[in-house]
Amino acid sequence: MKPHTLSVLVENRPGVLSRVSGLFTRRGFNIESLAVGTCEEPDMSRMTIVVVGDDAQVEQVIKQLNKLIDVVKVSDITEMETVDRELALIKVSAEAGSTRAEVMQVADIFRAQIVDVGAKTVVLEVTGGSTKIDALEGLLRQYGIKELVRTGKISVLRGSKTVKSSK
Repeated sequence: MKPHTLSVLVENRPGVLSRVSGLFTRRGFNIESLAVGTCEEPDMSRMTIVVVGDDAQVEQVIKQLNKLIDVVKVSDITEMETVDRELALIKVSAEAGSTRAEVMQVADIFRAQIVDVGAKTVVLEVTGGSTKIDALEGLLRQYGIKELVRTGKISVLRGSKTVKSSK
């Protein structure tokens, strides 16, 4: 079983996210990552869903998604060339002194932005691929991660290819 990335265009209406996530629940799938927001078409939203399953299972989920009224288009973009990003906010223990300087140095290496500084903590904002964020998280664990929140993966096809509705 491998992770599959689905790009799903849906009508921008109340309850759509619940219906989509409910479908995964009914099929016994765990959603590894889900990001949703408005897109280039004002009455639509784009979901990027990462789910683990074999090809046949994911194909069945795609067929079920396509049956939902508010779903306009579903594309499995797993094997396509994409630009993928994720955002993370990481609050790290960093009291003044050498620890804070070390955390700031690690942040600089990963091109993370320091977005908040407290007496005993620093909050970093980092964007990039999942492996970059995983690596930064791993290095920061030694200082003590107080809080961590990640958006989940978002993806867009490279070049002139697009995932668009047929409207």
